[in-house]
Order: sequence, then C-alpha cells, then structure tokens
Amino acid sequence: MNLMVTRLFGTDGIRGKVDTSVIDEEQAIENLHLNREISPSLFRLIGEVLGRIYDLFPGQGSEVVIGWDQRPNNKLLAEYLTLGLQISGMKVTHIGICATPTLHYATLDQSARIGCMITASHNPVSESGLKIFDSNGYKTHPDLEDQISELAEHLAKEEREIDLVEHQILTTPNKDLSKSDWAKNHHVSILNERFEQFKNLFGDLPEDHNSRFATPLLLDSSKGFAGEWLAGWINENTGIECIEISKQAEEMNHNCGAGEISPTQSWTFEQASQENHILIKQLKPAEPGTIVAAALDGDGDRCLIIRATSTGFKVVDGDEIADLVVNAGTLFGNEWVLAASIESDLSLLSNLVRFPCKVVPIETAVGDRWLSFALQKHLKDSLDKKTTSPRVIGVEDSGHIVLPSNHPMSEVSWTLVGDGAATLVAFFLASTNHEPKNSMIRGWKKRISAQEVNRDLWDGRNSLSDEVENIAKQRLSALGDLKNWTRSRLNGEPNLMLIQANLGSGELSLGIRNSGTQAKISVSLRLSSEIEIKGMKEVVEDIAQYLKSNMS
Repeated sequence: MNLMVTRLFGTDGIRGKVDTSVIDEEQAIENLHLNREISPSLFRLIGEVLGRIYDLFPGQGSEVVIGWDQRPNNKLLAEYLTLGLQISGMKVTHIGICATPTLHYATLDQSARIGCMITASHNPVSESGLKIFDSNGYKTHPDLEDQISELAEHLAKEEREIDLVEHQILTTPNKDLSKSDWAKNHHVSILNERFEQFKNLFGDLPEDHNSRFATPLLLDSSKGFAGEWLAGWINENTGIECIEISKQAEEMNHNCGAGEISPTQSWTFEQASQENHILIKQLKPAEPGTIVAAALDGDGDRCLIIRATSTGFKVVDGDEIADLVVNAGTLFGNEWVLAASIESDLSLLSNLVRFPCKVVPIETAVGDRWLSFALQKHLKDSLDKKTTSPRVIGVEDSGHIVLPSNHPMSEVSWTLVGDGAATLVAFFLASTNHEPKNSMIRGWKKRISAQEVNRDLWDGRNSLSDEVENIAKQRLSALGDLKNWTRSRLNGEPNLMLIQANLGSGELSLGIRNSGTQAKISVSLRLSSEIEIKGMKEVVEDIAQYLKSNMS
C-alpha cells in the first residue's frame, strides 16, 4: 500500500458519524479520516471501487447483495452504494433491513460475488458503516481493504458526473427483496436448520430444561432485526418462555443490547434496579445459577447471557459460552478446534486436558474475521453429511461466537458465521448438556484504553514499545517469580506488542494495540487462575498512563 494513503477501514469495516450531505469525494475521504464522518458520496465511491476490483474476490459473476440495519440514514447510504456499484457494471440485489449474519447467509444463497452490510454494529444510531463479505461469506482481508482505500483515493480525483435521470436509474437495484419478509424468513429457515445441527453436536434439550431458565426469559435484541422474530421463535421451538423487551428502548443501541454491557460486568440486586439499561433494570431475583436474560447487539452478530447469583446478576460472556459449547461437544467423543482472540480469558485455551477429547487451541488477533480465517482450513476435515457439523468454534469475550453453518447452495460445504441468535440456541443446548467438573476456572483480566492519543507514535516495535516492555517487566517482576518472557506479534495486528510469560506457576499475557477506528490505545493484561491478582490492576493503569503521557 502507498504509505501516503490512509486506510479507510478499521478493525471491523468502516464506521463513522453520518453526514447526509452529498459532497466532493476527496472531502468525503478527508472527513472520514479527520472527523470519523461518512457520507453518501463515500459510499458511491466505495461502490465504484468494488466494481472495478470485483475480480479480486473469489467466486463467479458480478452480483452484489446489500442489506442494512434500522438506522435512519441507511437506506440513503444503500442507494449511493448501489449507484457506485451499478456505474461500474455490477448487478445489485437489496434484501433490506436485516442482521449482519442475515447478509452473510443471503450472500451465499444468492450466489453473490460480494455482500455489503450497512451498519455500525453496537455504535450509536447516529453512526453507520460498511462491512464487506466475499462469496464465501467471509469478511475482507486487510490487504484487500488497503487496495480499496488506495483506489478510492485515486478515483476521487477523477471527474465522473452523472445526470439526474442516470442517478435515478442507477440507484434502483436489479432485484429488490426489501419490500417483503424475505430476510426474516430466510434467517428463520437457516436457524431452524442449525438448531437440528446443534442437537447433533450437543444433544437435545432435556425434559427439565425449563428449570434452568427464568420464566419469562428476557431477551434484549437492542431494537435490532432479531427483535422482530427471535423471541417468538424461541417460544415455539424450545419451549422456553421468552419475551422481547428492546421495543421499549428509545433507539437502537441506546441503554439496551449487548453493546452496552461489559463481558465481565456484575450487579447487586440494588445496582441492577438503578441501571438505565432497560434489560438490567428489569431483572428479577432468581435461584442462583438460573439464566434470566440474553442480549444481542444492534446488528445481531453478538450474544451475552445474564445469570442470577446469590447477591444479584452476572454476565456469561463469550468465553464462558464457548467453554460450555466445547464442554458439551466433547462429551460426544469428537475432537474440537477452539480459536480465541488475545482478549479472551487466558484460562480458556489453557489446561485443555480437562475435556474428554482433544481440543486444538488457536490464538488470534482481535476481530471475529480472524477467528474465521484461522478456522477455515479445519472445515475441510468435516463429514459431508447435513446432519453433522465441523467441530470448530471461535470466540471473543464480547459475545462474538463463530460457528459452522451449512452452505445453503451445497450439501457438502460449510461456512463460518457469527450469529447472535444461533449463539443463543447453541447456549441453550450446551448449558443443559455439559459436564460441570470440566468447566474452566476463570482467570483475571483487565483492559484499559488511553484515550485521545496519537496512534502514529506506537507500532509495537519502536523505542516507545521497548520502554513500555521494560516498565512491564520491572513491575511484574516485583510481583513474583517471572520467567519465560517472550515478545511477539500476530497476523492481523500490525501494531500489537504481545508479551507472554510465566509468573510463579501461572501464565500471563500482556497485549498493547492501537484501536482500528478511534484515537486510543488499549492495554490488556490476562492472568491464569493460579496467579495472585494483588497489584495487577495498578500495573495496567500505570502502563496506560505512561502511554497517554507519551502519545498525546
């Protein structure tokens, strides 16, 4: 990539505040870089770029599927994305309002070359963005995103005006499914199929399963697409009484949904009653261990669970969900592959001998696409029967769970997708069929971000990185017997400094990385359960403060 070109994409696509003005394209690029603003002009530009380089995507043809979530300006952005795509000769299908996993499924179902989801995930409703998928349903690789960014910058300098008649014609898709229930019906159909696949992996719901769930189970879909149908599906297919509550929210992702909940969060009864979050404040005391609620994020690709405790409520995060899934799955006598990001609980990938079958661990960069990239090769080992599924899972603690799904156009092919609804269904089955004694013993982790910093001053290899490594080594050495210190990097994290070591009989991992979308840098320390946590919070705080002071 030309070093003078700045990448348009962050960790998970393009995101920013929406400005509905139709502006000069060079200005549109500058606004994204300087102000995190996106515009119709930017979406037209990206559409044209995709049409010029579509042959870099796997697959055949020139079909593009576009979907969007409920954000108020997304239809306008879809029109301008369509305009750019059709100017460059692509054929466009609109599926309308949907979840991100719906767009994944639709891209495969429609045999599209490219899938485009217009969303900003769990970000505020005033923002939007773009996630791009290839014909296999996988998100784009950063190398391709760099090419898109570079071509966009060059193309923005060219004069490519069109008249009003052409504009009207080219903003109209070749196929429009958005005015029907196609997206909902298709997602429901896929979930029905996956439910049966999950039963083969984890076993069916036992007769007494209702005793494990609150009546009713509260579901908060963050006022997103799943809020229209998922609670009804659960009632009909699982026998678990479930009600959707996010319709009470003022708007998507505001005081609702998984995006407003921390993976490590807990509340006393009193704290929960005083929360602004519409789900948390409605929780009712229940027998400790009872599952009382579930939350998805706005674009439906994440899921977190809420469990009752003796004093209040606690989040069951992505790490614990994945541990339950592997726990239940290995009881059936099959090897599993478990991929987890560098921000997952360190205990998740350690001590895997606790399971009755072999579990292959993989550690990845942050972002669910890296989970999919790491697991792709393991899909080839699957049995070619629809009633079986590859035994692979990827996880982020935020509730991104990547699981296999049968390819809708092939009975012998599989794909990988993060679907909050499917995660919830897998959790229902696994949580009622696992072996408790095989569960992981949770470690400790602390993540702090230094805000409003100049990210250009950190690359994980420079003198500042060396200074931070020395500070970390000094501070951690004072807390115990430090040995086996290593410093490394990971594919997908160009500025990550990953430090791994043993402290006494336990393991630790320290990761420092720039945000992909905002002016901040995060410091994440993870400890296995054998390590005493006294003084560890201060280590993270001091490193974050040092970075703040030296990167302002």
